[in-house]
Amino acid sequence: MNEAWNRFWDRAQPSRVERMSHSKRRIMEVLGPYLKPGMRVLDAGCGSGWFTKTFCELGMSTTALDYSPSAVRLAQKLSGGRAQCLNDDLLDPQLPARVAERFDLIMTDGLFEHFSAADQRRIMDNLRALCAAGGHIATFVPNLLSPWQVIRPFMMPGIHEKPFLLPQLVALNRGMQVLERGGLNVLPLRLSPEWAGPALGMILYTVAANDAGERDTCPSC
Repeated sequence: MNEAWNRFWDRAQPSRVERMSHSKRRIMEVLGPYLKPGMRVLDAGCGSGWFTKTFCELGMSTTALDYSPSAVRLAQKLSGGRAQCLNDDLLDPQLPARVAERFDLIMTDGLFEHFSAADQRRIMDNLRALCAAGGHIATFVPNLLSPWQVIRPFMMPGIHEKPFLLPQLVALNRGMQVLERGGLNVLPLRLSPEWAGPALGMILYTVAANDAGERDTCPSC
């Protein structure tokens, strides 16, 4: 799978990976209340590094991590060298021992759907180990009910994924308190499918508190 991702990111057009898309804008709307200058952020499975770059621009100490060397190079370039960029394996149980920092916010976008259920659990366990007490883990995945699933194989050849239903994503956060959950429309249309119910957005998301006993509400709520 690593070679498929390397090919995907090597072919990525700068105009596509660097622009602010509607989906990125919607994700940043979810993350906004949890972001503060100076906080430590991990972009796990950083892909092109767009979120890495944005976190740096907002004054956060940012680390980008991806298994694909091509993705790590993109993130390094796009962030202008401001982020710490790591080529590492989120499945490796020794990962938390190799990464000294603990993060106030960990976000993943388009990561978990590429792994089996058992590997998803291993990754989430690693993310929890890397998350500071009272920190948050924000997870964004494709929705099984989205029309994107019809055209995705043509847009991302060789990349396999298993999209989620909202209850499955919530269950992935077991042991943490899920503060927010829902779906996001990623098309710039006034008629948004998420208005029919949070499970119908094209992207599903959760925000969970790593230490629910200390922080049980959104920081700005």
